[in-house]
Amino acid sequence: MEKDLESVQKGSLKFPKEERLHHRSLVEGLFRTGKSFYEFPFRITWKKLNEEELQKNFRNNIPDAIGRLQILISVPKKKRRHAIDRVLLRRRIREAYRLNRLALRQQIEESSDVRTLSIGMVYIHNQNLPYATIEEKIKLILEKVGKKIES
Repeated sequence: MEKDLESVQKGSLKFPKEERLHHRSLVEGLFRTGKSFYEFPFRITWKKLNEEELQKNFRNNIPDAIGRLQILISVPKKKRRHAIDRVLLRRRIREAYRLNRLALRQQIEESSDVRTLSIGMVYIHNQNLPYATIEEKIKLILEKVGKKIES
């Protein structure tokens, strides 16, 4: 595990479990009290948590599997009926995010008041978009979130 953490800190392009938002209390808190904006074809909800706010979500201690930057990707069945379309879009979004997240992750690691940044991406378009378009939008989204964290 120490080996994986070292590779993540060096700027590895892997997408480890620590970066996936899956704890129910964190997901519910994100969509209940997080801030959101639209960047078509996505609705982005984000929330920055300091150490105290993160501790309130857990009974004992904060689990080791909570990374500094966590993301949840959702493609609703209401928008894309076929499972093959939903899976394809999730893979495209995840790949674009994985390749372009390093600047945002570095910004969070340098920030002392942010322990964890949670981001929820919900795909809201009725058609499958090509990877190049999704990647452009993900870059724009990550840049916007970075600016909003600073202010």
